[in-house]
Amino acid sequence: MSEIRLLLVDDHEIVRLGLKMLLENQSDISIIAEAGSGMQAIEIVNMLLPDVVVMDITLPDISGIEATRRIKQAHPEVAIIALTIHEDEQYFFEMLKAGASGYIPKRAASEDLIQAIRVTFAGDIYLYPSLAKALVSDFLTTASMGNEKTTMNGLTSREQEILALLAEGCTNDEIANKLVISIHTVERHRENVMRKLNLHSRSELVKYAIRKGLIEA
Repeated sequence: MSEIRLLLVDDHEIVRLGLKMLLENQSDISIIAEAGSGMQAIEIVNMLLPDVVVMDITLPDISGIEATRRIKQAHPEVAIIALTIHEDEQYFFEMLKAGASGYIPKRAASEDLIQAIRVTFAGDIYLYPSLAKALVSDFLTTASMGNEKTTMNGLTSREQEILALLAEGCTNDEIANKLVISIHTVERHRENVMRKLNLHSRSELVKYAIRKGLIEA
């Protein structure tokens, strides 16, 4: 596995220290630098070009949202993960619009952050389950208003339920239990959803929603 070159951005030194202690035990992750502000983060990215940036939103100069936007404009290949206390949908959608590839609340388990780093390094998107649910809810609401008729008109109400549960991170077994249907039926609905949307994974769904402007901050 390739080594993941990481930049940590948080204005609290004690938070950066805790993250370093967590991540230094991972053989495939190397912390190449730290930053305590948005402008410092931009400068370091310009100099060192890390693979992944773990970005706080609340910073003392410019916000993590603005820092993310500037970094992605200059270096679109750099993956950025928001690690923040903010779980408001507004911050979540604004970070996605700015170009973030991941969004995790600071209350999340350490394994979630490690997984997010690896997932975004591989070119995919990682969203904490509760926030992924908000994204899909926004997707479905916008579609029901007629803004994406060509892709969403074909989804039945049951397929929309399946889509929302998939976004929460539910397995086929869990969906079957929640909806009191067979696993075979879940699999069939899941195949229909992804076929009708012409998508093949949850990360593709997120990218599609952003590209089509389906996310409203």
